[in-house]
Amino acid sequence: QVQLVESGGGLVQPGGSLRLSCAASGNIVSIYTMAWYRQAPGKRRELVAIISSNHSTNYKDSVKGRFTISRDNAKNTVYLQMSSLKPEDTAVYYCNTQKILTLTSGVQYDIWGQGTQVTVSS
Repeated sequence: QVQLVESGGGLVQPGGSLRLSCAASGNIVSIYTMAWYRQAPGKRRELVAIISSNHSTNYKDSVKGRFTISRDNAKNTVYLQMSSLKPEDTAVYYCNTQKILTLTSGVQYDIWGQGTQVTVSS
């Protein structure tokens, strides 16, 4: 069974940095587009950054220039480097992929991780 597991969240002061990781497991052959979403209390889940299998990227306007998404296809892992963090970045961050090809279960769609909390506060 395919799983996405996020790590790297925590408490950081405004202006600080964090690096989130999301590792996929489960007899994976290839992973297509991967993305980071976030959901703050009382708000809808929103797309933060997305990266294609050929490393093309796109970002939510409010994080451009501060966040960088990257991936290591050999490790089936996607990263989110977050810098110059602001209190409004506080949220649970989720990793997602719309499509994974596996050896044993064929193509799996719309896989989500369990989320990791990021809190930006002094």
